[in-house]
Amino acid sequence: MNYIVFDLEWNQSPLGKKDKNQRIPFEIIEIGAVKLNSDRQQTDSFHRIIRPQVYTWIHDSIHEVTHIDYKDLLDGVTFPQAAREFLEWCGTDYVFCTWGNQDLTELQRNLKYYDMLCLLPGPVYYYDAQKLFSWFHEHKKQRRGLEYAVDTLGLKKDRCFHRAEEDAEYTAEVFRRLDEEEIRPYFSVDVYQNPRKKREEIHISYPFYDKYVSREFRDREKIMKDREVTSTRCPACRLPAKRKLRWFMNNNSRVYESISLCPEHGYVKGKIRIRKTDGGSYYAVKTIKNVDEKKAEEIRNKRDSLRKKRK
Repeated sequence: MNYIVFDLEWNQSPLGKKDKNQRIPFEIIEIGAVKLNSDRQQTDSFHRIIRPQVYTWIHDSIHEVTHIDYKDLLDGVTFPQAAREFLEWCGTDYVFCTWGNQDLTELQRNLKYYDMLCLLPGPVYYYDAQKLFSWFHEHKKQRRGLEYAVDTLGLKKDRCFHRAEEDAEYTAEVFRRLDEEEIRPYFSVDVYQNPRKKREEIHISYPFYDKYVSREFRDREKIMKDREVTSTRCPACRLPAKRKLRWFMNNNSRVYESISLCPEHGYVKGKIRIRKTDGGSYYAVKTIKNVDEKKAEEIRNKRDSLRKKRK
């Protein structure tokens, strides 16, 4: 199996929201990628400049960060050509790796715009090197920039940042320095192509927490009435945990939390995020993990504080 470490640069409406195409708010203008073998040694690379069809003038902020000018894109290929060549180059036995969780979503959104989404069936599983670096190198949840990671690891900075080819190479260098055995179980899943039916729902058990992605619901209120969505099983033993704190809405109206209790493994924290699809439907992403009594009390206090504010 190969690892495809890739990075994208994209443009957006130079005139702001009034000229934004809702179907493709970010148009990909550059693809850069590195292919690593199973030993994470580089075996090949890929790079394409893409001639934009939707936003032909570069947004000022994009130009400021990437230093790409619209003239630099005139000799580029179209996105359909670049996407086909990229996916063919990836091969058949691979897993993606990116810095952050947005590149795969935008790749799929651009593919959908050109009626090419069938070339990358989802949901797509991948490794988020940014998250893994934060978790296993710094033991924190805070996400860091790519240049920060390069500096922290003492890697050679002999290329610029914020260009697809160079950022893919830097990401590969960071990814190679993470302990493979440690990070292997912690793959991510991009659900831009989310489950549509009950049989397509996603259940993933990680070493320290569980994740569930529901099917689509037309009415978001029905989500929190679904038994599977609101159920809580202990990640350690997979047995139902008794609810101690009913699901409550966080400050964010799309986030709910709860606390349950497993007789053998203690408190279990649940979090449900409600997400909206491009088609206007809704689905839930639930995470379940064991927590200590202190964390359970913090969540209870949060619930009580929110109740007082709402009164």
